[in-house]
Amino acid sequence: MKRVVVTGLGLVTPLGCGVNHSWDNLLSGISGVKKITKFDPINHKCKVACEVPLGSAIDGKFNPEEWIEKKEIKKIDDFIQFSMAASEQAFLDSKIQISTELSLRSGAIIGSGIGGLPGIERAALDYYVNKKKISPFFITGRLINMAAGYASLKYNLKGPNYATVSACASGAHAIGESVRLIQSGKMDLMLTGGTEDAISPLGIEGFTACRALSTKYNDEPSKASRPFDEGRDGFVMGEGAGILILEEYEHAVKRDANIYCEITGYGMSADAYHYTLPEPTGDGAKRAMEDALNDAKINSDHIDYINAHGTSTPAGDQVEIKAIQDVFQANTNDVNISSTKSQTGHLLGAAGAIEAIFSVLAIKNQIMPSTINLENPIEHSKINIIKGAPKKEKIDYVLSNSFGFGGTNVSLIFKNIN
Repeated sequence: MKRVVVTGLGLVTPLGCGVNHSWDNLLSGISGVKKITKFDPINHKCKVACEVPLGSAIDGKFNPEEWIEKKEIKKIDDFIQFSMAASEQAFLDSKIQISTELSLRSGAIIGSGIGGLPGIERAALDYYVNKKKISPFFITGRLINMAAGYASLKYNLKGPNYATVSACASGAHAIGESVRLIQSGKMDLMLTGGTEDAISPLGIEGFTACRALSTKYNDEPSKASRPFDEGRDGFVMGEGAGILILEEYEHAVKRDANIYCEITGYGMSADAYHYTLPEPTGDGAKRAMEDALNDAKINSDHIDYINAHGTSTPAGDQVEIKAIQDVFQANTNDVNISSTKSQTGHLLGAAGAIEAIFSVLAIKNQIMPSTINLENPIEHSKINIIKGAPKKEKIDYVLSNSFGFGGTNVSLIFKNIN
């Protein structure tokens, strides 16, 4: 099989617009959780979220007009806008030009869990309540696959062009499927990742109704996302996009590309247990991690750092810890884990992609992000959950977990080759 490497990164997150802004704020322990400003949350039990900061990219904030033609902005929901900005960053970072020949061997797979929910909500209100006509761009600006579709059009990517939709594992699935296309020799380059924008009255109320969101820390937003802490009461909704450019190794070397790392493992499984709750023994998560390790042809003792799914939900965090203990067993005390969702919140379908990028950056910078708000850790045996300051340590392998509603599980493994 062909080898797959990462050569470009792009981020739009609650911590900033741009890879450097997001990464620097992550290492600084800054929380992206604030009172909701996209609508008045006064009548909602959950009043906090992790919104993308608005403003100029120079200041690490997001302004769609800096990335997208003004006439196009009103046609597309924010999830497509976020992905377009992150895709442009990734292409600029990779310094690659898509030639006519490469165009046929380049594709785009971008995942999302919900897609254009806010736009659907607004259009429904306008149509049924305000009696307005539906825009001719309503459908094309809301479809989940249009994040990849817009990227394909802009960069002339004529290979596979589609979306992965698997709730909170969508972005990780997109990366894994892109890896498979390059490994098989079908593609030389893939633009991939995840994007999400579900912070709307319907989105917040929907997740609150199924008891998934934090409601205890409305008056102290920065404390609301607290993975692996006894005080956790649900996740905090986030928004944004993470996009990577993956290349076949020899193709990247030939053009003297900057190679961040190699992706060597992609594991998947299903709980087949419940549509929202994880299987209590952690068997599904365990099998996904084991599948990724087998795919990478390494043992668990090779993993130096785990970027955990760690959503800050009562059931999910406990089950993930158990699964990690079962996989790593005697090596449990040698691996470090953290949940960057403590700062970004949970970006649903974009989470796996953003956390994959944080995993890549951990390898590049040889530093492991910490978990903030970890004041009273849940029982976790000898697992080293990083809290306080980031941990500077040698990193050769990183494992990143993404689990989603429907009992879907994904694990990715990144390898340092520099």
